[in-house]
Amino acid sequence: MADDRDQRSVEEVRQKVDAAYAAFLQYRSFSQERVDEIVAHVAAVARANSARLAQLAVEETGYGNVKDKTAKNLLGSDTLHRYIAPLKTAGIVRRDEAAGIIEIAEPMGVVAAILPTTNPTSTAIYKVLISLKARNAVVLSPHPRARRCTCETAALLAAAAEEAGAPKGIVQCANEATIGGTNELMRHKRTSVILATGGPGIVRAAYASGKPALGVGPGNVPVLIDSTANLDDAIRQVIDGKSFDYGTLCSSEQSIVVEAKHRDDVWRLLKSNDAYVCNQQQSAALEKLLITEGFRINPECVGQAAPKIAKMAGFTVAETTRVLALELKGIGRQHPLSAEKLSPVLSVLFVNSFDEAITACQGILNFGGRGHTCGIYSTSKQNVEKFALAMPAFRVLVNTPTPQGSTGITTNVAPAMTLGCGAIAGNATSDNVGPLNLINLKRVAFKVRETSEAFESKEGRAYLANPSTPPAPPPKLVTLGGPPQRPGDAVPERPAIASAVEKYLASRGVASAKAYPKGTADSSLRSVVEGVVDSFLAGSAPSATPAPVEQTPAAEPSPPPAPTAVAVGFVCEDDVRRARTKGEQIYVNKKTIITPAARDLASSSAVLVETE
Repeated sequence: MADDRDQRSVEEVRQKVDAAYAAFLQYRSFSQERVDEIVAHVAAVARANSARLAQLAVEETGYGNVKDKTAKNLLGSDTLHRYIAPLKTAGIVRRDEAAGIIEIAEPMGVVAAILPTTNPTSTAIYKVLISLKARNAVVLSPHPRARRCTCETAALLAAAAEEAGAPKGIVQCANEATIGGTNELMRHKRTSVILATGGPGIVRAAYASGKPALGVGPGNVPVLIDSTANLDDAIRQVIDGKSFDYGTLCSSEQSIVVEAKHRDDVWRLLKSNDAYVCNQQQSAALEKLLITEGFRINPECVGQAAPKIAKMAGFTVAETTRVLALELKGIGRQHPLSAEKLSPVLSVLFVNSFDEAITACQGILNFGGRGHTCGIYSTSKQNVEKFALAMPAFRVLVNTPTPQGSTGITTNVAPAMTLGCGAIAGNATSDNVGPLNLINLKRVAFKVRETSEAFESKEGRAYLANPSTPPAPPPKLVTLGGPPQRPGDAVPERPAIASAVEKYLASRGVASAKAYPKGTADSSLRSVVEGVVDSFLAGSAPSATPAPVEQTPAAEPSPPPAPTAVAVGFVCEDDVRRARTKGEQIYVNKKTIITPAARDLASSSAVLVETE
């Protein structure tokens, strides 16, 4: 029986991909004006049916609630359409007269749109609109548990597109989607690109299909609330985000991380915002219920209301409860509720400092949410930037509920229901995927220079004069208190070199050479610095130990020491160690600066020899 269903699904997919491709061959030549008229009409029809489609999704899948699913449908039709309407996706999209470049948009072809069960209608609306805006055809593959509501959405949008003048067949939907049929859709020779939203299995299959694919990874969103934040407002917004459609978005808050000094206020504010704070026994029951032995989310709990989940775990909470909150003692497999939960269950982790909070958020993301989303509540720009730089996530949301912020409802990121997680999660993009991800750019480039004008380097000019001339060897890499210089880098000027040498001396406890004016007995240190600079600029790397430098006469000069007994201006521990190894001596006088470590090391030998 299963084989028969698979075969029917495969045959259906083949027919619908061929029909979509035929429509694409016409649609690809449509002007920007005609495309925009079609997209606007499809968006208007979707907007008008948002509540009805949300009702169908809840009835069929049992996930989420009608109010929030309606908001998601409006995101995919209203907010998204306003964002993409001005985008140029047909014909010449950019001219740069100065650079001599023209860019022309080329559609990709047939988009294979794989849909999830958690957000079936909103994702269908979103993928149809961005595909049409990019002048592509689209074939939708519904999740088996959301087939009816997805197909109803697709039929509605297909009719709207054709009514506005799109070729017949431009929007297709597999009515009998199976695993075999979905695989056929992804591998079909007429499929140009895969837009996959769903679990890790379907995303891996998309990338393994051999076709260009835009898949996304799972989310495990940490939210840091720092000590500068308005704690009342932060907790209120976290509850608004976590309870949104009962936690079915991958960018929903999974854990909040707060300094322990705010513990009592956090629990108080959670309760005042209709969160139920679980005791240790209830937390253990939730852990056992939500996360299976195979470390997967229990599908029966996904997108369910908090009171229902509590009842499934064996305890009772008020019907007005929006979120179940519990304390997290650590991160990782020994603490299962530090993972993504896809339900209104929120973990709370207390730490001792802001830096510990950053480390904890990194750990949560690395435990199943790399590349996706994180959040912070703070009034400190410095803290926000430090957090953002440290997070392995491509959406860092500030002072907003994370599901609404990540999808563009409360922020100015591109409105989207497919949120790329970048290379660190095995994704092809870190974008909020939109129409520009579904076009290719053709570039027309005009000649702007002669070949003889193309190269400015000495090597380039030599090549143009005589192409058979081998290139000169690269310049020697040198270091001066920092990373090696790269070939072609400008050699630092004298002040920069002197500054670097003085910084090194200062790190060894030596006063700046600037403290010793020229013409004084103490100017030997200045001589050391200048000798190093001269050595460097002459093209040889300076020695770690300054060469012996002759004393500069004082105001009342005395006869200089003999050439064999020239006192140095500075001695460090490395100098003594090197002299002992080589069996040499170091000549010093009353003005020589000797570090304590050098003096201690030299005390057991006759390395240091005093001279007048």
